[in-house]
Amino acid sequence: MISKLSSKDFQAIYTIINDASFAYKGKIPQDCFKEPYMPQEELQAEIESGVQFYGITQDGELAAVMGIQPVGEVALIRHAYTLASHQRQGLGEKLLNYLLGLAETERVLVGTWELATWAIKFYQKHGFELLSREETNKLLHKYWNIPERQVETSVVLEQKRRRQ
Repeated sequence: MISKLSSKDFQAIYTIINDASFAYKGKIPQDCFKEPYMPQEELQAEIESGVQFYGITQDGELAAVMGIQPVGEVALIRHAYTLASHQRQGLGEKLLNYLLGLAETERVLVGTWELATWAIKFYQKHGFELLSREETNKLLHKYWNIPERQVETSVVLEQKRRRQ
């Protein structure tokens, strides 16, 4: 079951993000991986900046989370994570499709680590196109608030949609 998450789900969101983020360890630049991957203060700042999290429950447990953030004329897909014990079960796909249904913009963007090839393939499978380095840098600076080192090592994918 997919549901809109609230402040009462904060600890579960935090746990899922930091459990799932171990997939990045040894894959992304070492200076970009920290533990916890997303401290509570950073998660709180993301929520306060407008990221609305949704989650999917499996066997009575919140197992996956994904956020959507409208920013101007685009919607950003943010912080897509599934507990390691629940990965490869289609939960991310269900959440992504749900959030795409909520997006009220013609452009939906997602940023991820350049070396997270599994994430890039996931989004490409769902109709997102990998953008050029030039366009990636422009969009990361315009729509995200991330360190310059993360900009250098990230990519942006875009899904263009027709308005109804």
